[in-house]
Amino acid sequence: MKRSEHIRLFLLGGISAAAFSGCRPAPSISTGDAYTNDFYLPGAGYYHAPFRSWYALPYNHFDPRKNLYFYGGQWGPLPFSSTTNISFPTPEAVQLAQASLTDISRGGFGGFSSGHYWGGSSWSGFHS
Repeated sequence: MKRSEHIRLFLLGGISAAAFSGCRPAPSISTGDAYTNDFYLPGAGYYHAPFRSWYALPYNHFDPRKNLYFYGGQWGPLPFSSTTNISFPTPEAVQLAQASLTDISRGGFGGFSSGHYWGGSSWSGFHS
């Protein structure tokens, strides 16, 4: 009998932990907050400070198949050189990033979508 009480308490503790893990606040993104180059937000991507927005790939990511570097939503033959390592995002970038966040806890006992998919290699960020 003592054994079943211990198991019951363990199970209740696990259920409580799962329920309360959904109680964390969503990250706040603002045009008034400065972000460093390559600051990562799950779902929004990597912040490119010189371009004041988030993109799917890190700043100056090198793709050996293309032999190109990714920066600011485009590909180039050389890494982009800039002295800007911290900046404030544009209002449009904040709106898109806020809508794209995937690290927001929705409460309850977990979710069914925890992966990230950015499509093929031709996707170039949030700008068209």
